[in-house]
Amino acid sequence: MKRREFITLLCGAAAAWPLAADAQQSGKLPTIGLLGAATASSWHHWVAAFTQRLRELGWTEGRSVAIEYRWAEGRSERYAEIAAEFVRLKVDIIVTSGGAVLTVKKATSTIPIVFAVAADPVGGGIVPSLARPGGNVTGLSSQMADAGGKKLELLRDVVPGLRTLAIMANVGYPASVLEMSEVQAAAGAVGLQVATLEIRHKEEIAPAFDTLKGRAEALYVCNDPLMATNLNLINTFALVARLPTMYGIRERLEGGGLMSYGPNVTDLFRRAGDYVDKILRGAKAADLPVEQPTKFDLVVNLITAKALGLTVPPPLLARADEVIE
Repeated sequence: MKRREFITLLCGAAAAWPLAADAQQSGKLPTIGLLGAATASSWHHWVAAFTQRLRELGWTEGRSVAIEYRWAEGRSERYAEIAAEFVRLKVDIIVTSGGAVLTVKKATSTIPIVFAVAADPVGGGIVPSLARPGGNVTGLSSQMADAGGKKLELLRDVVPGLRTLAIMANVGYPASVLEMSEVQAAAGAVGLQVATLEIRHKEEIAPAFDTLKGRAEALYVCNDPLMATNLNLINTFALVARLPTMYGIRERLEGGGLMSYGPNVTDLFRRAGDYVDKILRGAKAADLPVEQPTKFDLVVNLITAKALGLTVPPPLLARADEVIE
């Protein structure tokens, strides 16, 4: 181990000693309650980045910190139940994302809450200000909706004759409604016709695709836990219908998605580890400003492009942060 790395590790461990001593006296490790809006499998990359960052900062799961994992599996009605459980368990901090944040916020005004991803923290009523979040909630804004116009532009580069766009959104999820509205406006500005697929439950996905036959040439999928939980189903239907798909998160390309453009969510979860570290060491959520994404990734799935008979322009490939082959 290099001298600088050793010193960094030693300093991190030393800073954690007071909390470790308190935990030893009480017989309880500092505990993080992690509420995953989708499934463990769809979040595994993000959770790995989060726990890795905690280790780098001196918090080792099972030794100096405990993590209670709960998964809503795309069902927003589970948020309140999980939040109430975390309150009963008296966890020291709750980590979650998006639509779950408001529900957790209603459950407790004292336990610090860190959101790793939220599309519009101020507009969504999560915090009154990015610079001064106040209360017990802070975290990272994803700016998902802001990237809608850019994603549409990229999709048109790959599907040059695009005239009609289908937009699939969970209308029970506020961030998806916001994103859908923005994409509709962007599509109208360039003369595209739009077919909206408004769903709330898994059972509505197949019928939604049935209504699309011959009515669309590409599919824009708004991000939310319901989509993440049913990703394989959506991508399978899209491939059968020969619809190129655009997503906002790289992980959504698994199973046949064509393209994604948006913030690097793995990086956001990693940075959430910094918030947790600061709070566990005594900082108040109210004093930690909400931060913006620093990494936006363009990912192209050439396997899907070839299956759909599409040619991705070389300049676009050259701009891509990742090409799946």
